[in-house]
Amino acid sequence: MLSKEENELITRVGPGTPMGNLMREYWVPAMLSTEVKPAGDPVRVMLLGEKLIGFRDGEGNVGLLADACPHRGASLFFGRNDGCGLRCVYHGWQFDAAGNCIDMPNEPEEASFKHRVKATAYPCQERGGVVWTYMGPRKDPPPLPDLEGNMQESSHETVRAFMLEGNWLQILEGDIDTTHVGFLHYGGLKAEDQPPGSFSEWQLRDKTAQFEVIDTEGGAAYGARRAAGEDQDYWRIAQFCFPFYTFTPPGVLGTKKGGGARVPMDDYHTMNFFMTAGRRGPNTGPQGAFKPPLPNTTDWFGRFRLEQNLANDFQIDRDLQRQGEGTSGYSGIEGIAMQDAAMTGSMGGIYDRSKEHLASSDAMVIRVRRRLIAAVQAHMRSGTVPPGVDDPEVYRVRSGGLFLPRGADWVEATRELRRAFVEHPELDPTLNGPL
Repeated sequence: MLSKEENELITRVGPGTPMGNLMREYWVPAMLSTEVKPAGDPVRVMLLGEKLIGFRDGEGNVGLLADACPHRGASLFFGRNDGCGLRCVYHGWQFDAAGNCIDMPNEPEEASFKHRVKATAYPCQERGGVVWTYMGPRKDPPPLPDLEGNMQESSHETVRAFMLEGNWLQILEGDIDTTHVGFLHYGGLKAEDQPPGSFSEWQLRDKTAQFEVIDTEGGAAYGARRAAGEDQDYWRIAQFCFPFYTFTPPGVLGTKKGGGARVPMDDYHTMNFFMTAGRRGPNTGPQGAFKPPLPNTTDWFGRFRLEQNLANDFQIDRDLQRQGEGTSGYSGIEGIAMQDAAMTGSMGGIYDRSKEHLASSDAMVIRVRRRLIAAVQAHMRSGTVPPGVDDPEVYRVRSGGLFLPRGADWVEATRELRRAFVEHPELDPTLNGPL
């Protein structure tokens, strides 16, 4: 468990908070590139507790400006995307993507006042269908992280965004907790119905696991071991990278390219970006876990909303739950990601972790919290640069499962398989099974 002070330290992300300051050291996924069209409508973007307006000007440049016009505070959401900048409709002041005031038509030209006014603007870069922004203090931002799912020149590269209710950390902790899978997601399935010798079979035969957790340059990783016969073990390996990236274990280690970002909109809402490259296997991402998203609205929390949510109890089917069969039968909730969202959202906006009773299966959760606390305290007290800010290669990681001989050192045995941007044509993705 954490003290209430520690919990506050690593969950709050608004301007001036210790965790918020740490996250602003990194490039942050802000939008999908498809959200902003050339000379199209401005978009409200809530990010790290700040109200921002995203737009793409007529020349294709993406801007992310503070909501309030620096003149009199009117919202730039109502602005005209006019040529090479966003024009406030109150008095006509126009700002380009860098926040420069490029037109001030209600003031005499000779006053040159426009050169002394600038809107708060955060630099943006686009890569792999994602608009990234840097909200930190550096004049020259650090490099973007080397995320394999966001860097492949491939027609199969995909990115998906969806919003969830709840603090970013409790949603992220669901990604690094492996033993819930045999209950929440697959409690209605039987081992004997799975392909013999697959990961799916062994995951259902033994719903406990022995955990080994290590620190990595970018964060932390775990190996969860289950016996798989007399002479081998099934290892399920996953990774966390600062500040909010997870690489979850479904799939065969070495074949899975991509991961997720649990990006805080504010302390109580999270925008989730999943970036993958290559053809996905039966369960290598959040596919099959959603109904079609609801149409976007223009309010601050109107982007990428899902039909199943806390307001409708995630459309739980109690009859299905009583029957207890299939991937939705244990919980009565349709969709793996929605089952997770129901659990993490039901904890409340920010769960009070001082009330927890953690067990041995929570080893990765404990380690990630310790890493976050240490990094935030070092950054707060002495300005220590957090892990990964200046070293994009620490994000070159993969997760997944594999069989190893009984007693093998999983860290050494998987070193190459855990490296991104390496091809392993000898591996068989179907070994994972259907789960």
